[in-house]
Amino acid sequence: MPFKLDFKWLRTIRWKFLAAALAAAALNAATLYGLYLVAEFLIRLPFFRPPMALVINRIGSTPVLVVFGTVLFFVYYFLLSRSTIRRLEELDDALRGMENGELGQASFTTANDELGQAAASIDRLADKLADYLERITEGLQAVAGGRLEYRIEMDRSYGDFARIAESINAMAEQLDRSIRDERHAEKTKNDLITGVSHDLRTPLTSILGFLEVIEQDRYKDEVELRHYVNIAYEKARSLKKLIDDLFEYTRIGGGMPLVWTKLDLTDLLRQLAEEFVPILEKASMTCRLAAPEAPLVIEGDGNLLVRAFENLVSNAIAHGSGSPYVDIEIERRDDIALIRVINYGEPIPAMDLPFIFDRFYRGDRSRASGGTGLGLAIVKSIAEVHGGRVQARSDRSRTAFEIALPVARSL
Repeated sequence: MPFKLDFKWLRTIRWKFLAAALAAAALNAATLYGLYLVAEFLIRLPFFRPPMALVINRIGSTPVLVVFGTVLFFVYYFLLSRSTIRRLEELDDALRGMENGELGQASFTTANDELGQAAASIDRLADKLADYLERITEGLQAVAGGRLEYRIEMDRSYGDFARIAESINAMAEQLDRSIRDERHAEKTKNDLITGVSHDLRTPLTSILGFLEVIEQDRYKDEVELRHYVNIAYEKARSLKKLIDDLFEYTRIGGGMPLVWTKLDLTDLLRQLAEEFVPILEKASMTCRLAAPEAPLVIEGDGNLLVRAFENLVSNAIAHGSGSPYVDIEIERRDDIALIRVINYGEPIPAMDLPFIFDRFYRGDRSRASGGTGLGLAIVKSIAEVHGGRVQARSDRSRTAFEIALPVARSL
């Protein structure tokens, strides 16, 4: 932080030197006049008359007075301004020391004038700089020592040093966040590997077990053989579904490029409901669609959005047993399109509700239905890559999954 002398200091310095010059001139004139009187007295004495007459005749009294007066003036001026010069040297030494990083080591001659105030200001500045640097050093040492939660406390009055402290605090916060994110990513990766390994091992173990029975001819007849083959086939289908879901989830989460088009949600969901008619009839259910008359257009990747709605409708059919209806509601609220898929089966337990969109999370109902634990996680990822969100509400009367998506900008 630069430190400058203000005009008050400069005026004080000029007046002090001008006063010293005037005082030196006055003392010089008084001394010369006194010497002139002494010389007039001495020239009357026989002992001093010859040498003084020689000097006056050879050199002249005026040159002698001029030379002697000039020398005497500078002597007086030096003596009178010596204290001011010494204090300016103290100020200069202090500023040079601060420039070299030596803070709080200057000693000043005390005074109540402007120079004394300047010295006190420099002293306070040195102490303040030392305090700033000590705080910043402590913060850097704390961060270097792994204490990333440490924050340097400085208010705005600290100027540039406050901005430096804020930068260090922001750096520590960002570093702390990066480390937490890295740890979370590592934990997520380990959880993913654990979940995938478990879910792949279970059907694969069953498949190998039944194929081993078949390979060793340990079945009774062709009916039992076909039964074992059918079980192995169903397990293989479950395994393929898990692999497909896992591939879809990692593909979406990996930042895959979207094919953006304008889609009418009403037409899209009406067509989807028609495609589910055979599955709904098999489950003795009917899909009811409630949508506004006007088109509700959004921008998005049609294939991904269809996959998300398919997962929600399949989930509603699987968990809505005992009720004859699956409802799809479409609503526009300001610039947001809301799509709700509702079933009227058993409610989701309150302890499971906050976690149902986490990958590989299975509540009791999912285990009973053999879900992969990725369907709702895929729905959440698709909604988020479209700038939307997904949430679920469940009570004894119904369970509703709601996707919120932004309406197309052109509308």
